[in-house]
Amino acid sequence: MLIAFTRAVLFTVILIAINIPVFGWDETGHKITSYIAWQRMTPEVRTQVIKILLDAPEDSQLGTFYMGYGSRTEETRKREYFMLTSTWADIVRDRNFDTRYKKYHKGNWHYDDTFWTMKDGQIAVLPHPEDGGRALERLNEYDKMIRGKASNAEKAIAIAWLQHLIGDLHQPLHTSARVTDLEPKGDQGGNLFLLTPQGTPRDKQENLHWFWDSIVMRNIPNSKNACDANYLDPLAESIMKSYPYTKMQAQLAPGQFEAWIKESLISAQTNVFSADLKRFEMPSEKYKKKALNVARERLALAGYRMGDLFNQAFTASP
Repeated sequence: MLIAFTRAVLFTVILIAINIPVFGWDETGHKITSYIAWQRMTPEVRTQVIKILLDAPEDSQLGTFYMGYGSRTEETRKREYFMLTSTWADIVRDRNFDTRYKKYHKGNWHYDDTFWTMKDGQIAVLPHPEDGGRALERLNEYDKMIRGKASNAEKAIAIAWLQHLIGDLHQPLHTSARVTDLEPKGDQGGNLFLLTPQGTPRDKQENLHWFWDSIVMRNIPNSKNACDANYLDPLAESIMKSYPYTKMQAQLAPGQFEAWIKESLISAQTNVFSADLKRFEMPSEKYKKKALNVARERLALAGYRMGDLFNQAFTASP
């Protein structure tokens, strides 16, 4: 009884910690991507991944996310745990958990920007600054780690980061830093591109990065405050139906992380910064509709790629 109560308290604390600003796809986007990945993973790989995640270092608090009791089936609990761990890299941004924050928060790991501008109507790539993000570096490092002889504790952190980074890098603005006269050092992935009128108080401003991060939840809100199983699972299933694996398989490019990033960058240059997008104005209904479809396809690709990556890494060779 005491153990159950303690775990319940811990989970409440975690839920409070989740309610902080997030970057990259919001919680909805990350969980949808991990749901899709889970559907691609074999039962054996699912079991192995969950076992490793539960061996995470105690100070990471990854293991406390798993609720090993309740009326749901064990399979459902494992899937929802896997979905939740995809948001861990954002959860650790919370400064109220000082030890966890200092050890695990890595702000420049969430993106890998190419700096570019429009010159004479053409896209021109600009020199890369000293630190334009380290997501590609971390993807390569953690991909090697989960396939090697690292401890389960190290692999647990790697899995959680891979879940998050694969999701982040499929949000087009996590690969793009557009340079303009107003943003000579880059627009910080659209964070400096305001959609609200000039002069709007800072606490009421809305920017392009926020628009893309939260696109699914804003278009299909959880108005009934349903649990993840009733809200997120149907959304993910709908995306998989619209973009089935068989339809997307030819463009998955397994393990080609640089190609994934370039693909997102092209989407940012063409779909995000389309001709009808205007600074200091909310996007048109046409733009919003197209953006939602782009985001749904990106979430599907991220999920399929993640699932296949874990299948390859954790399936024993014959």
